[in-house]
Amino acid sequence: MHFAFTEQQLEFRDAVRQVLTKECTAADVRAAYEAPAARTDRWATLAELGVTGLTVAEDLGGLGLGLVDLVPLVEEAGRVALPEPLGTTVGVAAPLLAGLDDAPAAVGALLTAVAEGTATGAVADPRWPSAPVAGADGSDLLLLVSDGPGGPDLHLLAGDEVVVEPVPSLDPTRRLGLPRWAPSPATLVASGDAARTALDRTADRAAVVTAAELLGLADALVVRTADYARERQQFGRAIGSFQAVKHLVAGAQVPLEFARPVVYGAAWALDEGRPDASRAASVAKAYASDAALEAARVALQVHGAIGYTWECDIQLFLKRTWALAEAWGSAADHRARLLDSLLAGR
Repeated sequence: MHFAFTEQQLEFRDAVRQVLTKECTAADVRAAYEAPAARTDRWATLAELGVTGLTVAEDLGGLGLGLVDLVPLVEEAGRVALPEPLGTTVGVAAPLLAGLDDAPAAVGALLTAVAEGTATGAVADPRWPSAPVAGADGSDLLLLVSDGPGGPDLHLLAGDEVVVEPVPSLDPTRRLGLPRWAPSPATLVASGDAARTALDRTADRAAVVTAAELLGLADALVVRTADYARERQQFGRAIGSFQAVKHLVAGAQVPLEFARPVVYGAAWALDEGRPDASRAASVAKAYASDAALEAARVALQVHGAIGYTWECDIQLFLKRTWALAEAWGSAADHRARLLDSLLAGR
């Protein structure tokens, strides 16, 4: 397979990078810690660029593009630790809604609202349907899972129809919440095999989207750590001049460079409906989680204890990395899943 992003995809990525570099500084992320919100002026700006409608069909006001187009943008979101739920809304909730075979009439209006930047979504991890849901607190639409007679049932609820109990999180901008709700025929949008297929596909997409954000986080950690090593003086010299520190930072860059093509390839496999797409998603999440955790370990080691203090910006990226490394399956989870798939011959 020969894979490369198109000129248009790279231009879109660069435009988003320019906006986020200006609109999402470390100070902005700190402010979001104090007052987390799903929709902000920054979210409206992304909507104007077409980012929030990237995976929404053109006839509903979106761009009708795929995961390959989205992944570079989510990577940019990770690079600045974007507080808003870009990956969750655009990469997970919107495609899940759009892929429902017998979707209620209201789904079209919801997808239009997502494209316009006036709605955000949250999706429960089908493996732990009763666990807190990232982005649930303050979300406009929630896709939740219950046990049905023929397997999992998928339910769609408006945010104002659900009482969400906020749950403390290492990264408050993820807005974890525990939905308090009761399944009903009125909220049911898929059941049995249809729900299982949709949820399996969604779990794969979520793993790749999360992996893309981890790539951006890892890159930010490596770059910020290298900058710090050039500035921090010890024994009359910048610590970055010491061979041990050089090797640490370079060693963190290596797994990141290996993970990038794996994540991009998984996005392509899912877009193309490849039979090995699910395996590719697991490999991508495992590689990206490992790369980001190694970058976090090195960043904290080079910064020392100051790296975890509120005054140091690096802690914003560390917390998001540690949270996302476990979200939608840890590296160990996905390696076990991949092994099961290989042994079963799937």
